[in-house]
Amino acid sequence: MSAWSQVTGNLLDPSAPSSYDFRARMHPFATCLEENMAHHSPTPVFAKPRRTTGTAVSPPAPNPRFIAPPQLPGGSLSLSLSAILPSALQTAAAAGKIVFHAFGDSGGVYGTQAQDAVSQALEDQINAADAQSVPQFLFHLGDVVYFNGEEDLYNAQFYEPYQYYNAPIFAIPGNHDGDTQVESGDPPFTDPYSLYGFMTNFCNLTGTPQFKYRPPMSQPYCYWSLEAPFVTFLGLYSNVDGSLDAPGSTTQADWFTAQLKAVPADKWLIVAVHHPCYSLDTVHGGYGSILEPLDAAFKAANRFPDMVLSGHVHDYQRFARMVGGTSIPYIICGNAGYANTEKLLHQLQPAVAKAHLPFQTVDQADLTLQKFDVTNSGFLRITAGVDELLCEYFAVPFSGSADIANAADSVSVPANQAKTP
Repeated sequence: MSAWSQVTGNLLDPSAPSSYDFRARMHPFATCLEENMAHHSPTPVFAKPRRTTGTAVSPPAPNPRFIAPPQLPGGSLSLSLSAILPSALQTAAAAGKIVFHAFGDSGGVYGTQAQDAVSQALEDQINAADAQSVPQFLFHLGDVVYFNGEEDLYNAQFYEPYQYYNAPIFAIPGNHDGDTQVESGDPPFTDPYSLYGFMTNFCNLTGTPQFKYRPPMSQPYCYWSLEAPFVTFLGLYSNVDGSLDAPGSTTQADWFTAQLKAVPADKWLIVAVHHPCYSLDTVHGGYGSILEPLDAAFKAANRFPDMVLSGHVHDYQRFARMVGGTSIPYIICGNAGYANTEKLLHQLQPAVAKAHLPFQTVDQADLTLQKFDVTNSGFLRITAGVDELLCEYFAVPFSGSADIANAADSVSVPANQAKTP
């Protein structure tokens, strides 16, 4: 039995043990799923099977690619925000909270107009905030540089678009940051190894700046933890096709489980991973190859996160997953600049896009789609405080200016115990 089935039960098998009565909660679209199963439609051999409408997790890829990441460094893979911002703890303690930004999929390979507009909105929020609400950093959810994370493209796709963003930028890599396979028409890949650009610019332990206006970032590795006031980030690397580890290996999964066990109960816990567990878009869908090891780790550590953030899908989607009576937001924000026109954004399955929200997914009885945006660029502003974790989504239109004062969507997670800085 898979780790996912161990956690939730086999949602498609009514005889399997589960805390959910799947048939009692069956969505109208599930009729299509049952009919398809009843007719035993053959699985396509030469193509990706098309998901039934309302299905949030795609079938597994038979031949996923995995490129070995750089060698693990010795020592801890944890970084304290205070090492980068010495006043962070004092500032957060006085404010009773910490505020920060997040998004993914920003590299403006087709032009940086959308990326620049998002950057301008981030800067405007910093400038407009009162002293206690200034965003302290940006956490990038991967795909910093397209299409292969080349080090010589960081100036154009990363440093210059954010040269006025006066705060640290942390990151996890996405598939395009680590992929060494060059598509037709792309420039040749000349970096010495996978993730070379990412490691050079985000895991720079030499102290040598890579850009004239931004000090070097010294993250410990491509997967790592960020210890900040009120909140701990666990950032994962989901490789090229959505997997934590090579076949037969559990190195990253074991590290993740150990970190989950170590996170104090009086800290908010956010998990960041580029490939999403769930998605109702028409291109990618969610990744069971990420969902299963995450759930296995949550179960082994007896600790679920308070929020899961992802990119990869070029739009905004917010899901609510019910776990033991607690609603956990699973959020995709992958529309921060790569898609520089609405046509490049990933659209939802047509029937889902027209459905009433919240939308009950067909394959996940504990999961509903709460909100989405497939027409704008956008970013997240997150506030972690004593008794609330607040995530706000701000839309950035492709024409016109962004409304930085009024969120297009938001979700609040109440604390089950008071959090401390």
